Amino acid sequence: MNRLDNVAHLLTSAVADFRRDKIRTALTSLGIMVGVLSVVMLIALGLGLKNYIQKQFQNLGANLILVLPGQGLSGGPGPGLVGGAEFDEKDVTSLKRIEGLQYVVPAVFKSVAVEAGTTEKTGYLLGVNEEYFDLIGTKVLAGEYFSRTEVGNRSKVVVLGFNLADQLFDDPADAVGRTIRVQGIRLRVLGVNEKTGDNEQDRAVIMPYTTTYGSLNPNKTFWSIYLGVPTEEAVTKVKEEAEQVLLRRYKADEFEITEQAEILSTINQIFGVINLVLVAIGSISLVVGGIGIMNIMYATVTERTKEIGIRRAIGATKRDILSQFLTESVVLSALGGVVGLLLATVIILIVRIWFPVALNFMAVVMAIGVSSAIGIFFGVFPAKKAADLSPIDAIRYE
Repeated sequence: MNRLDNVAHLLTSAVADFRRDKIRTALTSLGIMVGVLSVVMLIALGLGLKNYIQKQFQNLGANLILVLPGQGLSGGPGPGLVGGAEFDEKDVTSLKRIEGLQYVVPAVFKSVAVEAGTTEKTGYLLGVNEEYFDLIGTKVLAGEYFSRTEVGNRSKVVVLGFNLADQLFDDPADAVGRTIRVQGIRLRVLGVNEKTGDNEQDRAVIMPYTTTYGSLNPNKTFWSIYLGVPTEEAVTKVKEEAEQVLLRRYKADEFEITEQAEILSTINQIFGVINLVLVAIGSISLVVGGIGIMNIMYATVTERTKEIGIRRAIGATKRDILSQFLTESVVLSALGGVVGLLLATVIILIVRIWFPVALNFMAVVMAIGVSSAIGIFFGVFPAKKAADLSPIDAIRYE
């Protein structure tokens, strides 16, 4: 019998043994299936979160510069959270003097309750100036955006994100001209943005930053300032000049100026570590599944001791017995791995409708490769026990 025929015989024999007790076979593979499903889903969710965040920053444009307090993004959305600078209109005025800047947009950001009639929803207040819409590249679905005049007059007007307008009114377009309340302040809806797919944008209450002065922003400070330049080549020069401007008022560790490429690079590094942690967590269930296979295979060896003795007596070698039980262990693991991968693929295809999860080549290789490796590792011990049985003792076993 050549090697190929021998492998085919071992696989056929393994499948025949599994059919004897289908329930035990299914339960044995379940541990590996859950482990593979967990690892693949964790990788997919990690990649999805990375893709989502990257998309949000890419939507801001390649020539965007962010001026942030303290340690920047690590400090969270809020001035002074890590002892950083509290930007105000003096900083905005100073930055506007930099040659080559196209947009300077101060930003106030906070989560708020938004009311329309008897309906109340949670939204994100975004206080900006009229340049924000051109900088971000949003498109109006209905109505219009506020102007420089309305920013100067502290007009009580807003532009709503699509999802928030849809939740507050029967039709998002019907929101135009209606009145909403934010922390007791009555505001007229000027326009509604088209749906962007960004949760914060689609649930935003965008108003003139000057309108937030008072109960919404008593300190008249900004959590960040967006700078827009016309060309990518001008980014480095503007960054350097912006740093010099801010150093006149703040210490170097009180603010951070970062560009799009730096943000995306940092995101890639962070999620590289996160994915490793997620894989390590998911791998615990794979090890548990492997131990389950080892226990079942030990029990199988005990149940089939007499069968092993008969096979040895009629000429089967230790290697034949070892190969038989090792094949069964590997097939059980691979079966669980394939089923887990298929289930994960189905779940990912469904979740992708709402969130950009992704199944990559590494996850597929890990699902099949690791599950097979676990079958080999945890199958060696019971397989060796079976192979080492004395033919005479095995036949006499009761």
